[in-house]
This record gives sequence, structure tokens and C-alpha cells, in this order.
Amino acid sequence: MNRAIHINSAAQEIRSPTGCLVERAPREILDSPAGCLISPWREGKAFARLRRCILRTLVLQTVRESWLQLIIMLILSAVLWLALFGLSADGFLFLKNTIPADLLVDVIEVIFGVFFVTLMIMLAVSSAILIFGNLFRSPDVAFLLTLPVRPERVFLLKYQDALLLSSWAFLLLGSPVLLSYGMVVNAPWYYYLLMPLLLIAFIHIPASFGSILCMLLVHRILRRPGLIAVIAGGIAVLGLAWGIWYVRSALTEQVLAPEWFQQIFARLRFTQHRLLPSWWLSTALLEASRHELMESLAFLGVLAANALFFRQAAIWTAAGVLRRVFAEVNVGRTAKRRARLRQVDRLVYELLRPFPAQTRVLLLKDFRLFRRDPVQWTQFLIFFGLLVLYFLNIRRFSYETYYQGWVNMVSLLNLAVVALLLSTFTTRFIFPMISLEGRNFWILGLLPLRRETLLWSKFWFSAVGTVIPCCALILVSDSMLRVSPAIVLTHQLICVSLCIGLSGLAVGLGAKIPNFREPSPARIAAGFGGTLNLVLSTVLIVVLLGAAGLPTHLLLGSWTPGGATVAELRPDLARTLHWWWLLGTLASPVIGVGFAAIPLWLGMRAFRSMEF
Repeated sequence: MNRAIHINSAAQEIRSPTGCLVERAPREILDSPAGCLISPWREGKAFARLRRCILRTLVLQTVRESWLQLIIMLILSAVLWLALFGLSADGFLFLKNTIPADLLVDVIEVIFGVFFVTLMIMLAVSSAILIFGNLFRSPDVAFLLTLPVRPERVFLLKYQDALLLSSWAFLLLGSPVLLSYGMVVNAPWYYYLLMPLLLIAFIHIPASFGSILCMLLVHRILRRPGLIAVIAGGIAVLGLAWGIWYVRSALTEQVLAPEWFQQIFARLRFTQHRLLPSWWLSTALLEASRHELMESLAFLGVLAANALFFRQAAIWTAAGVLRRVFAEVNVGRTAKRRARLRQVDRLVYELLRPFPAQTRVLLLKDFRLFRRDPVQWTQFLIFFGLLVLYFLNIRRFSYETYYQGWVNMVSLLNLAVVALLLSTFTTRFIFPMISLEGRNFWILGLLPLRRETLLWSKFWFSAVGTVIPCCALILVSDSMLRVSPAIVLTHQLICVSLCIGLSGLAVGLGAKIPNFREPSPARIAAGFGGTLNLVLSTVLIVVLLGAAGLPTHLLLGSWTPGGATVAELRPDLARTLHWWWLLGTLASPVIGVGFAAIPLWLGMRAFRSMEF
């Protein structure tokens, strides 16, 4: 049992050290005879009441403590939904008016296939990550497994949480696209009625598959880490080799020509495989939009049957391995495995030689915490891995004569995507670090260590840890697009400035507005301080991209095939843009350091006088 958790059997509840209610045991379960389990129906009813209590508490707590974040999230979600709806409607109208009817059917099928395959993979991966955190890193699971309940019931409780958290983004991205398509093609009324049923049935399949994969992988990794590492390394090497071959197999130079369409369809043919759940979903929606009700209902039945099967398979897996895997995860590492990891720590410690001794020790501690938490490094690898695959597959075509302005715009948008992703990671993982350290400050307070050193170690951990992958991603993107060396240098300077500014902002605000009562880093990031950090991070991104990135886009842009650039059409305006580019590039490090220095100064001032 976790030492940070106190169980009060008389009160039938579990509380954290701060006195906050973590979980309450259903009375029916605690009153069951020793060695006996209540019926599955009564057990499900008790856990349903537990779910209602947790949901009611969460809603009241969110409204009372995080109302600002809730309002901002609703506004941004509405803006994003409307923007996706408008873009999707314009895109479908463009395809309908420009592509012949016989070819339009194939194009829509490919678009839906790629869209749903991508969302299916992301949903499976996110569900696996959430299930790992909910099942094996949550203190209330240890309490629930001591009760006379079936382990699969505990799994279902956490599975519902993971399903809700992982599917809301899927619904947010999928619903505007499907609604806009239905309006453009004048779909019948039952298309809109079947759409939510199809989506609900679909999301259970990748979520259940991700849950099964998570439990089995954790079980096998703990038993045979060497074999799993070899298999993972082999898959990574094969994937990299396939990616290089895929990139080097160039498409035809003539964009939008018939041969170009044929090659695109050939590359994306795998999304139309008949055994993919994404194909069942896209086919059901397309058949409903074509007034084929019975065909759509048939695919709805296929989706529902497979959803029930995979959900039951996940329940069977949890019944067989959950208790054993939970014990293995929480027992700790063997001495042999700890010895291997110490070699990695020594290597990292040697690489940190340029830093002072105290800072180097703290950086090594943060690195150990990072590698011990799969929730952090898996999300980092997944998102940056997806960006690497995207950047490697950017096709250049003949952009010397075709739409040079769009090349500059794509490179600038890629930089913006990396910056926004970086701001999300610093808000989610860097901002809560000071709050989490404050809970154990009675240990750090015994060391001959200045408090400012602790903040500087967090800053350098974030800045050094993000500047290498971010700059590498932007370099890959610009290399694939073959932009000019001047733009490459500008983008690299902006990226370094962003890493410094966002890291200092997250660490400084984390020390200025800490939350020592909340043990969950996700809830710390979701509070007022995390919301403010995300808003200010967005401001920094807009300022830096506008200062140094926008003038290059305006100056070198050519928006028509073979068209003249702004420098050729307006020499007077070109001089202004040149000065804007030069001054913005030189000012970007100053802006980044300024955004880091001011919050760090405020955070150190507050952290120095803070009582623990």
C-alpha cells in the first residue's frame, strides 16, 4: 500500500495526506461476507453509484476551482470546432465542384480512410497510455484491489475514464468533418442519426485494443525486458528503413496530373483494407450519405459486434493478469536491472559536466524521474515521432516553379506546430515540477542547497531537453522542403528562443503560483497557473513568429505558378520587409530571454521567501 494513502475502514474511505477524499468504498462490498464476492449485478450497481459520486465531485470541484480554465477550454473548443467545420465544408465543396463525379467517390473514400486510420491509431495509443497511468500509477487502485471485488470491475472503472479522456478529441475532430460532408452532399436524415451510433461503436475497438496491449506489454516487459528491447529496436530500424525508402521513392513531378492521383491512391490503398475498423466506419457513413440505409445498418452491426468482442476480451485479460501485473509494477526493480540503469545514469552525469556539481545532481534526479515515468516519455516519443514521420514525408515536387509561397507557408506552419506542441509539454510536465518538489521539500531543505539552484536546475532540464529534438525537427522539415539557408537559420534561432522562453516561463510561473496540495501533475497543470502559463506561452509563440518568421513568408512568397515575389513587384516594400526580417531575427533571442528572465526572477523571489 502506498504510504501517502491512509485508509479509514470505519469511514469506508481512502484519503490523501492532505485529508482530501480519494476514493470511497461502496457499502455493499464492505458488508459482503469474508471470502465471498457479491453478484456481478450488485457489484456493477455499486460501482455505478461510485462513478456517479466521483463525477459529481469532479464537476463541483471543476466549477469551484477551475472555472476560468473551463470557460477558456469551452471557448477554444467551440472556435476549433467551427473552424474545422468551415474548412471541411469549403474543402468538400471544392472537391465536388472541381473533380468529376466518378473520381470524387474514390477521393472521398481515400480521405475518410486516411482520416479514420490516423484517428484509430492515435486513439489506441492514447488509451494504452491512459490505462497504464490509471491502473498502475493510481493510488486508489491499490485500495480497490484489497476489497472483495473482481479485478475486471476495477479495470472497467478505469477503462471508462480512459475512454472518456481519449475519445473527446476524436469526437471534436471527427464531428465537424462528418457534419460538413453530410451538408455538402445533402445526406438523408438518418445519416445524422447513425453518425453518433457509429462513432460510439467505433471508439470502443481501438480503446479496448490499446488496453489489452498495455496490460500484456507491461506484463511481458517486466518479465523479459531484454527481448522486448530487441524487438522494439528491430521494429524501429525496420520502420526507419521503410521511411527512408518511402521518402526516396519520388512521385511524379506534375502535381494534380492523372499519374499523380494514381500514385497517391496506390500509396494510400492500405487504408481501404476490408479488415480495418476504420474502413467499416467510413463505408457505413458513405453508404448512409448515398441513401443506402440497409448497407449502413449492416456495417453498424459489424462495428457493434466487434466493439463488444474487444471490450469483453479486455475484461478477460484484466481478470487474468491485472492483480499479478499490478504487483509486479509496484514491487520495484531487481538489482540486475538497477545496475544496468545506473550505467545510463553515469553516462548522463558525464554529459552534464559543464554544469556546477549541485545543478548536475539535480539534473540527474530529474532525468531519473523522467525515465521512470512511462506516461511522460511515451507521450514525448509518440508526438515527436509522429512529427518526424510527417516531416520526412513532406513532398517537394517542382516548387521552384509551382507555388513558392506555399512552401514558405508550410515551413512556417511546421514551426508553429512544433512551438505549440512544446508549449503543451512545458505546461503539462515542467510547470508542475516545483509544486511536486514542494511536497518533499523537507528532504531538499536538509541539503546545503540554495533554493535558486533548484529553479535553475528545472530550467536547464527543460531548455536542454527540448532544444535538441525541436531544432532537429525543424531542420528535418526545412531540409525536406528545401527552403533557403537564410530561412533555415532564422527558424533555428526562433526555435532556440522558444525553448528558452517557454522553459523559463513554465519554471518561473510554477514557482510563483505553486499548488502544494494537489499530488497529480495533470490537475496542477489544469489549474489557474497552468492555464495562465499556456496563454502566455501562446503569446510568446505569436510574438516570435510574427517578429522573425512572418517577414520571410511575405518577402519570398510567390502565390501563383511562376509568379513574381514581393521583392520583385514592390522594391520599396521589400526593403521594409528586409529590415523587419533582420531586426526580428536579431530580436528573437532577446524576446526569448526576456520571457524567461522575468518569470524566473518573480519565481525565485517568491520561492525564496516561501514557507514549507
